[in-house]
Amino acid sequence: MTVEPGIRVGQDSDASTSDASVIERSWEKPEAFAVLFDRHADSVHRYAARRLGTEVAEDLMAETFTTAFQQRFRYHTELADARPWLFGIATNLMGRHRRAEARRLKAIGRLPSAAPAEGCEDPVADRVAARVSAQAVRGELALAMARLPARHRDVLLLVAWADLGYEEVARALEVPVGTVRSRLHRARRKLRDALGGSDPTAFREESEESDDE
Repeated sequence: MTVEPGIRVGQDSDASTSDASVIERSWEKPEAFAVLFDRHADSVHRYAARRLGTEVAEDLMAETFTTAFQQRFRYHTELADARPWLFGIATNLMGRHRRAEARRLKAIGRLPSAAPAEGCEDPVADRVAARVSAQAVRGELALAMARLPARHRDVLLLVAWADLGYEEVARALEVPVGTVRSRLHRARRKLRDALGGSDPTAFREESEESDDE
């Protein structure tokens, strides 16, 4: 797959090199950016597929890396891990698909049984993401997620499905960490209320989230 004309996927020749170093090298050698694609395209695609379905995910993943390539000169190279940046771009691009995502969740919610949803069939290594992914096909949870404000759903799923920490989510969405904690707290509270007190998203053992928006 081509990320940008002339920028093709290749093998990561140095797995120990940080994402930031790869991006910095791509400033003068654009072909080096393919290493970043090799490292993170699958996880970005998986995140997009869970949220929007596999048909949309391929195009959104490609657009994410095209946008990242175009914006690579603006990357802060003191940040070694580029995942928050990439997931932030992907999440912003999903803004054009808010209604489609809500419709998708509502459709899952109407399923008569907990059959796997399109894009959710791949197992995930992280126990947190695995638990949330398994619960996400339950009708009650899918409907509750559809009712969340988009900004709350973004935070919830960046933590659960992209496996980002609070500070990484803050970096991805360009908001304060306190806002991430607040939105996650409110999203979880709304899901608990909708699910009769159960909390399938209790995946972080951190201090009580702030209610500051």
